[in-house]
Amino acid sequence: MFLVTGATGTVGRAVVDRLLAEGLPVRAVTRRPEAAGLPDGVEVVRADLGDADSLPAALTGVHRVFLSTAGPEIPTHDANLARAAAAAGVEHIVKLSSGRAGDAAATDPIPAWHRAGEDAVRASGVAWTMVRPMGFMSNALHWAPSIRESATVRAPFGQGRIAMVDPRDIAAVAVAALGDPPLHAGRVYTVTGPQALSPGEQTETLAEILGRPLRFEEISADRARADLLRFGVEPEMAAAVMALRATALESFTSVVHPTVAEVTGRSPRTFREWAFDNRAEFAAAQ
Repeated sequence: MFLVTGATGTVGRAVVDRLLAEGLPVRAVTRRPEAAGLPDGVEVVRADLGDADSLPAALTGVHRVFLSTAGPEIPTHDANLARAAAAAGVEHIVKLSSGRAGDAAATDPIPAWHRAGEDAVRASGVAWTMVRPMGFMSNALHWAPSIRESATVRAPFGQGRIAMVDPRDIAAVAVAALGDPPLHAGRVYTVTGPQALSPGEQTETLAEILGRPLRFEEISADRARADLLRFGVEPEMAAAVMALRATALESFTSVVHPTVAEVTGRSPRTFREWAFDNRAEFAAAQ
């Protein structure tokens, strides 16, 4: 049995889909099973990573775990799951982490939260693999409303370039690790796409895919943070997101790693391929 946390999230759902495609038994934990919307064949159980007492039942009979958590509670949630997994006899945990979690100098919130989560997983005694994506191509979906409404992409740190990766490729690496623990246990995988792109370059690609002109407008960090708050992001999380976005100006975010090809045997998808597959999200209403 494979347990997937964060199964309704971008990467978690892709992990679920890959496991099902391979004919493997999948159990997903969520606080709201009635709203999960997961495919037939997934055993959906109610549990809360913030409530340690809810986890033993969810882990009964589970051999391997995909651990995906988010926000300021990452350290607590990862620790709760890791301890419960150890008690349940789980063989292997694959944790979705942050591309900068291994950098002790990265003291901004998101890598710090994930670093603490990784420490908790290691301390549990369960075999582990860490998957550290540098950035998600799917973050471009945040631009969909402004593209539909005004043919404009607005983003801060316009000179920054990130070697973003398709979430499906992150899932492919994670599922490979879940499928062969002896090969992948104790490994840390930094995962990127095949090229680093700036927001302006992503805008050009989206324009080509959509077949209409788009404009890139660089906005201030303050305005970007205000936009997050306006869309309902909590202040602590908005500050963390902005700190992470600012790292796009540092050189390490543009480094391309060969991990996807090495682990899965095929090249990672390009941003153009991702954009083509998701073009309907950006299309203007007719």
